[in-house]
Amino acid sequence: MLTYNLEMREGEPRYYYIYKRIRKDIQEGVLKKGERLPSKRALAEHLGVSLITVESAYQMLKEEGYVETRERSGYYVCEIHAFSVERERGESLRLIPEEHAVQEGQSDETAEEFPYSIYFKTVRSVITDYGKELLRRSPNEGCAILRNSIAKYLLRYRGVFAQPEQIIIGSGAEHLYGTVVRVLGQDKVYGIEDPSYSQIRKVYEGAGVVCEALEMGKDGIKSELLEKSRAKVLHVTPFHSYPSGVTATIGKRYEYLDWARRNQGYIVEDDFDSEFFMPGKPIETLFMLDDSSSVIYINTFSKSLSPSIRMGYMILPEALLAQYRKTSGAFSCTVPVLEQYALAEFINRGHFEQHLSRVRRRRG
Repeated sequence: MLTYNLEMREGEPRYYYIYKRIRKDIQEGVLKKGERLPSKRALAEHLGVSLITVESAYQMLKEEGYVETRERSGYYVCEIHAFSVERERGESLRLIPEEHAVQEGQSDETAEEFPYSIYFKTVRSVITDYGKELLRRSPNEGCAILRNSIAKYLLRYRGVFAQPEQIIIGSGAEHLYGTVVRVLGQDKVYGIEDPSYSQIRKVYEGAGVVCEALEMGKDGIKSELLEKSRAKVLHVTPFHSYPSGVTATIGKRYEYLDWARRNQGYIVEDDFDSEFFMPGKPIETLFMLDDSSSVIYINTFSKSLSPSIRMGYMILPEALLAQYRKTSGAFSCTVPVLEQYALAEFINRGHFEQHLSRVRRRRG
């Protein structure tokens, strides 16, 4: 009879422990070719485990070719050719500390202000209301319900007019930066603010793009550096750029647009922090001011809701939609359907704007 003490590691199933011990004995020659294993019932009674536990262990051994069954006879050890025996590990899993560190560009305030009860109530109602529809594959550009809700929110709350078909959903700003490169190409120099959020450069350079750092002045990128730049794509954060905190003046915004027009360039407007403008009317975006189809607008819900909601959106000029479909249209949407529907309903029911208003009042 096999005499194994069930000295399992924490969280290890009993059937897997039995499987490992028998496998080890076979590998090391303790159990020889043709030797019969104890009956499942006998081993279960001996070890004080259920019959199903032993059956599971034996079935794994059989599927991997360590044992075979003989009709009305039981389980027998197979011939195992020479190979290096797996070393029995004497160590436990080294679990990663679960402290919740604050990421660059984020603050603890975001987590404290998140409307947990309202959001998760919305998630539950979406599951009830939409059911099997949530198991369908998302359109590559994102679900229509979310693209429509974002378009209506932007027009209502920000004064930004964009057709829903111009809105592309993705899993956060960094994913969308990569999409920008596919649409505009790797052959251009990308000008970025200096200083700027470090991931911007990392994503662009990781996509094979040459970046040119353009020093910031008190109202945005210094004019003389912009004029001398080799860039054909300008990535800017006109509102509350991180980490400088600079907000571009209206004059600087028109300067950026004039630069794009004269150089036949494009501007990527990163608007991650603009929902918390103080006070009154929202500051006009470059996308709102643009009349030459040169601005790609990017925003996410990581700052306005929570970093854990890995969802953002990009608004493309209509003139770039064909290029997007050619270079990126075949790529699947990276945001699960349930999350898209939940956020859409959160916006449609007015909860998102109410949340923004509460946060602005609290911070003001």
